[in-house]
Amino acid sequence: MADVAREAGVSPMTVSRAFKSDAYVNDETRKAILLAADRLGYVMDSMASGLSSRKTGFVAATIPSINNANFADTVRGLTEGLQARGLQVLLGYTNYNQEEEERLVRQLLTRRPEAIVVTGGTHSGKCRTMLANAGIPVIETWDLPTEPIDSVVGFSNADASAMIVGHLVATGRTKIAFLGGDASRDTRGFDRRRGFVREMEARGLDATRLIEAGPPPISMREGADALARLMSRWPDTEAVMCVSDLAAFGALTECQRRGFDVPGAIAIAGFGAYEISDICVPPITSIDPHCFQIGLLTARRIIELLSGEAPGQTESRTLLEPILLVRASTS
Repeated sequence: MADVAREAGVSPMTVSRAFKSDAYVNDETRKAILLAADRLGYVMDSMASGLSSRKTGFVAATIPSINNANFADTVRGLTEGLQARGLQVLLGYTNYNQEEEERLVRQLLTRRPEAIVVTGGTHSGKCRTMLANAGIPVIETWDLPTEPIDSVVGFSNADASAMIVGHLVATGRTKIAFLGGDASRDTRGFDRRRGFVREMEARGLDATRLIEAGPPPISMREGADALARLMSRWPDTEAVMCVSDLAAFGALTECQRRGFDVPGAIAIAGFGAYEISDICVPPITSIDPHCFQIGLLTARRIIELLSGEAPGQTESRTLLEPILLVRASTS
């Protein structure tokens, strides 16, 4: 900063103010300082600045997977929503593991984020305690926990599954299976299976056709293998609901390899509204959970809390309504 001050012919304090959008500096002076900084390749030390302001300028976020397009869209919405506030996202991924989430949350909190965003509403006891005592806004996303820590931006995965079951039954199919992953690790996948079972039983239908494809996230290959096991065990299956569009695409390709007509012989539905489900042949019926909006609304809630625009409201619940996208794989 002293080098920039000498280059621009001003004091170091003026340089410091020039890099703060809310501090007054003459426009010409600010321009000269920024040009000098560019020439010298200067980058302001935000950690040093944070020591005096107690603001670090970033929001921590954890997601289960970095190669999942749904979570990527949520992070994109969160990032774009926070830009106007000048906040950046520090991201970590848990690999669908509560112990890893606990470790990540502990590490992220040591860096003093201004807020923290976590995926889902189920955490280890230690993780939940750390979040509850963090003293910053905590937003749980992609779920509707029964006991929120702070704020929630999410939807009911179980109710979304019920929408798919209702659609498949409306097409005249009653022998319906669910294809998912290890329910002990993927709480959202567990809720989708729970919603499937609940809705099938409510309609008086057999809800025992459950196939576990493997540890989450379920790949297309695992979806194909699971479909093969499903048809080997229950060859009279008329429809299958998959925990994600990737698993559904794998199941679709396995049907095509075996010469099964989709949707004539068997209907296939997915979850997530991935691009692949819209462009494959036939396109796959899916649930659109509004991934980008989850991130955007989370950013909006964080800004409200940091700006003091929500006085006295330490807890809130933002409920999104997923959309059923009926396509040719079921109709």
